[in-house]
Amino acid sequence: MIKSTENSVGAWAFFIGVVLAVIIGLSTMLIPISALTKYSSFIYLILVILGIIVGFSINATGRDSQTFLITGTIIVIVSKFGMESVIGSLIGIGAGDTASSTFAALLALFVPATITVALKNVFGMARV
Repeated sequence: MIKSTENSVGAWAFFIGVVLAVIIGLSTMLIPISALTKYSSFIYLILVILGIIVGFSINATGRDSQTFLITGTIIVIVSKFGMESVIGSLIGIGAGDTASSTFAALLALFVPATITVALKNVFGMARV
């Protein structure tokens, strides 16, 4: 089996970003929110940088680009609405902060990646 290496940087950045987002979300159950706020800007900066790396390194053209943009947009919309609505519904069992921080971390990863791929797509279409 031959393995393509042209998207390996983007794939690894994407994988690391998603794992980091889940770890950030689950860490709110173990670490108090007040302790996390000291490092949260640095952690989210790492996620934004990983999102930009994913956006630039992913080699999505044509249908792949459309699929990534549609999927990325759906994840961003659902994460944003989920972040706002989950807090109220899960606050009784103590999982509201965990779900909210997981959604926020996913937003920090997917918004820059989706915007970067969209801009690459627009500039590619504008090329004459």
